[in-house]
Amino acid sequence: MMTGAALVARTNNGNRGHMNVRDIMTTEVITVKPDMDLHSLAELFLKKDISGAPVLDDQGRFLGIVLEEGLIVRDKKVHLPMFLFVLLGFVTVGEERFEEDLKKKAATTVLGIMEQEINALSPDTPVEDAATMIIEKGIHYFPVLDNARLVGVVTRKDIVRAIAEGKIA
Repeated sequence: MMTGAALVARTNNGNRGHMNVRDIMTTEVITVKPDMDLHSLAELFLKKDISGAPVLDDQGRFLGIVLEEGLIVRDKKVHLPMFLFVLLGFVTVGEERFEEDLKKKAATTVLGIMEQEINALSPDTPVEDAATMIIEKGIHYFPVLDNARLVGVVTRKDIVRAIAEGKIA
């Protein structure tokens, strides 16, 4: 079993500065439109065995990503805000999360569950940096953007594939 530290160390082993995201990224990317319904999205994820997809508008501009987690959030219980008594009034703690949960539960299209604030990579990002972000931030899906245009994606599978193919010692 490979630990997170071992994965990062493996990407560093003799390849520092030599292997960039462009060398391992998936370039034939399945993308979706923001108006796609969530049932169709779930079917697409299952049929294509993918865990996420970039969201592009009709002009091909990158808008964000949609992940399996976004579909799952719709079925979780809504987090209710907690009220705390402070001095003579109430302070709402967690109201923002409550509103976010409600919006995602009510969503019927990709637009309602997609992530717009994401960590994107450049084709020139070192693979070791991508591996570090996967381990330290728990992110498993990165769009690769060049001049704000989608050119590929990098996932944990891409790094594991590079190891299996001997691209990473």
